[in-house]
Amino acid sequence: MARDPYTYVTVSIRPAEPSRVWVSFCTPELDARAGVLESGRPFLDISSTAAGVTISTTGAGPVTAADLEIARQIFNAAARYLADCERLHTTQATDGDPATSSSAPGGEAAA
Repeated sequence: MARDPYTYVTVSIRPAEPSRVWVSFCTPELDARAGVLESGRPFLDISSTAAGVTISTTGAGPVTAADLEIARQIFNAAARYLADCERLHTTQATDGDPATSSSAPGGEAAA
């Protein structure tokens, strides 16, 4: 059964606790890009027409050891996500699910 794509944003504000924002992208219509600004600051941007998330260095300053660790975590998580999607797509295509046997438009990430 095919499901409609969506982007979900949640904001949690509670007294005496830090505010939190969650963004869930459940759509093939994403743009993912990374680069380095003229200032020398690297960034990772993931966005849809409804919302976006940009990740950059601590305080938008020089790259720290903590920034490197976060970048490694993002890289490892993205590699795992890719492997899981490839495995499930292959399994679903083998099971004859027509909704998953072809690539969805707009799902390619830009480097």
